[in-house]
Amino acid sequence: MSDGTPADLFFDAAIGLLQRVREEEAEAIAAAGALLADTVTAGGRLFAFGAGHSSLPAQDVVYRAGGLALMNLLAAPGLVGVDVMPATLGSRLERVDGLATAVLDTSPLRAGDTLVIISLSGRNALPVEMAISARDRGAKVIGVTSVAYAAETTSRHASGTYLKDHCDIVLDSKIAVGDAELTLDTIPAPFAPASTVVTSALLQAVLATTAATLADRGTEPPLLRSGNVDGGHDWNARVFEEYRDRIFYQR
Repeated sequence: MSDGTPADLFFDAAIGLLQRVREEEAEAIAAAGALLADTVTAGGRLFAFGAGHSSLPAQDVVYRAGGLALMNLLAAPGLVGVDVMPATLGSRLERVDGLATAVLDTSPLRAGDTLVIISLSGRNALPVEMAISARDRGAKVIGVTSVAYAAETTSRHASGTYLKDHCDIVLDSKIAVGDAELTLDTIPAPFAPASTVVTSALLQAVLATTAATLADRGTEPPLLRSGNVDGGHDWNARVFEEYRDRIFYQR
């Protein structure tokens, strides 16, 4: 590790990744934003899914101020964050064949919807099967993953494929295999992961594109306002009522 405090070096690494994503994924970001706008315009519903720490960026785009009210979290016990005990069980569940199909079978996802699947490695059975099964149902899939894993790891899905192989649009987070940006001679393992920072930024860039695209088409984007500003709750109540058939976290 070169000169500079660990904090400085982490910020430098994160900023560098964000700059790469901004420059190299611009076309994919625009396409993903347009796809979400197409789905909204056509009356479809929006869903986001991630397992383990990949669930954090998914949760970040659901029911939040400044975000699209129509984005719903696709969740199942033990798959969202580290809410399961022991936490290591969640990692094992990501490798279970058939689980993704069971989740979709009991979800409101249908043809014409769009599902955002977040998986840093994209190698486990769960995200691969989720993408395959969602597309079989007639849904569009946006995958957010690090494409580098496909070149440097082996797939854990029976097909030998990765999440990136089963998406309509792929957003590459550029995160290095292992998800740790720093090393230090006195510390035996690499440390300081940046995948959450970068993936969340990627998704917010996509949703900003979606909102602007809808506005350009003459459709008011169904955005939420903060409940901590005057009039925020009234604004959100109107949006919830208008789109109640496409918002599932209110039920």
